[in-house]
Amino acid sequence: MNAWIWGIVGILLTPVVAGLVGGIDRVITAKMQGRMGPPVLQPFYDVMKLFSKQNLVLNRFHHDLVICSLIFTVAAVGLLFAGENLLMCIFALVVGNVFLVLAAYSTNSPYSMLGADRELLQMLAAEPMILLAAVGIYMATGTFDINLIASGTHSAIQYLPGVFFGLIYVLTIKLRKSPFDLSTSHHAHQELVKGLSTEFAGPSLALFEIIHWYETVFVMALIYLFFASRPIVGIVAVLIVYFLEILIDNINARVKWDLMLASAWVITLIFGLGNLMLLFILK
Repeated sequence: MNAWIWGIVGILLTPVVAGLVGGIDRVITAKMQGRMGPPVLQPFYDVMKLFSKQNLVLNRFHHDLVICSLIFTVAAVGLLFAGENLLMCIFALVVGNVFLVLAAYSTNSPYSMLGADRELLQMLAAEPMILLAAVGIYMATGTFDINLIASGTHSAIQYLPGVFFGLIYVLTIKLRKSPFDLSTSHHAHQELVKGLSTEFAGPSLALFEIIHWYETVFVMALIYLFFASRPIVGIVAVLIVYFLEILIDNINARVKWDLMLASAWVITLIFGLGNLMLLFILK
């Protein structure tokens, strides 16, 4: 029962935390670019305004697919906070991403479909490293159970420095930050056409933003799991990594999809798989 309570608490708190983090992200980005920037609560204002608008649905599947994506993404976060199986959480998140891609494909818009194609490429680039991170945590702790990982006496980071580096690399892809914001960008001033979310409007676009909030918390929670035996260190690590992602976002130009895919796979093979092979040999 306590596990499910934690899951519900996680589901309820995630939009609040992620929205605030998104607002702080915008403020820091603005300062780096020499601008005044929006208020910290701007992400909440944006979402509330979108919910107040008319929901323009292109077909009967479009909005339903977005809702399915939200359900699976929220479920992934809930299961994570409930301390369930890590692999199950990752698979639920992937299914949520697939529904979002299907929603973009269902519009028959060339820009939206191009964004969906690029989102699939981003998934192809990032998901192998995320799966290797889960496998690495299992090899380091002996379990996929998040409760047991968090209650362990040893942090996974001491066994998985290469995997941790690889996860940070693909984190830029999952957060849709430059130089890997190929499918869509969270910077409105960078886009004339929003790619994956081109045909989203009103409440559907608001749900898209909320899905991104849940996904952000999920991937940052993966960073925390590497330090789960030391909660304070884990929280500090999450803050440092997220600031690093903001910095990377502001000092890099967008790259082409082939460079993203190739670099992500090279990092995955060298740092991710290499670390796991070394850990297997030494243990």
